[in-house]
Amino acid sequence: MKDVNILLENGVDVKKSLELFGDMETYDSTLEVFLSEVNGKLQKLKEYKEVADMANYAILAHSLKSDAKYFGFTSLAEIALNHELESKKNNMYYVTENYEKLEKETNRIINLVKKYMGLSYEKEEVKEEKEKKGKAILVVDDSNIIQNYILKIFKDDFDVLVAHDGKEALDTINNTDTNIIAMLLDLNMPNVDGFQVLDYFQENNLFKKIPVSIITGADDKESINKAYNYAIADILLKPFNEKDLKKILEKTINYNI
Repeated sequence: MKDVNILLENGVDVKKSLELFGDMETYDSTLEVFLSEVNGKLQKLKEYKEVADMANYAILAHSLKSDAKYFGFTSLAEIALNHELESKKNNMYYVTENYEKLEKETNRIINLVKKYMGLSYEKEEVKEEKEKKGKAILVVDDSNIIQNYILKIFKDDFDVLVAHDGKEALDTINNTDTNIIAMLLDLNMPNVDGFQVLDYFQENNLFKKIPVSIITGADDKESINKAYNYAIADILLKPFNEKDLKKILEKTINYNI
């Protein structure tokens, strides 16, 4: 016989759920359906996040929220609701910044349900930080939103250095011992803009040392053509998504002049 205290002691509002399901037998059988589907939903959410498909992300976030609410998973329901609302606003930056929290809570619930149902489950372990091997990428953009977005995507794989303008970028390059293996550079910035950074790289033969790709909202042909006159790897126009960022960073790191 299942021990409902396992759920109660972990914050599950079983009493509220029974107003819908009526009895524990119905609750348990429906919970089995939830368990069979939730991993697939989580995987699809991740895929939609990576391509910034906020419309479909919102639909799945709503579904996960409803499931969590039905079964009394109040914390997960609240987190999923926030994701639903923000994705409906097309706020992919919020989604990326907070996806890890959603994923962590969903996996906690999955393990809790498995434990309750007498199935094998993953015990929570303290995960050691992945070794980054001293490799860094430099993100040069005057938008804190863009900086944080890129930081969230790559922080587990690289040290992510940020600069708000070209001056900060050049100061970082000239005053750090960190192994910078790529730079993502905006063009329109205050003080020292992206083209001035590109000029500096060209004058000092730095493109071979630090490969560069442009991330910019300037989509006029004059700016694009001018940027391609330098030895850059590629140009990524804003707004971009996680999948595009991963692709251009890989291309930049492996770029051979």
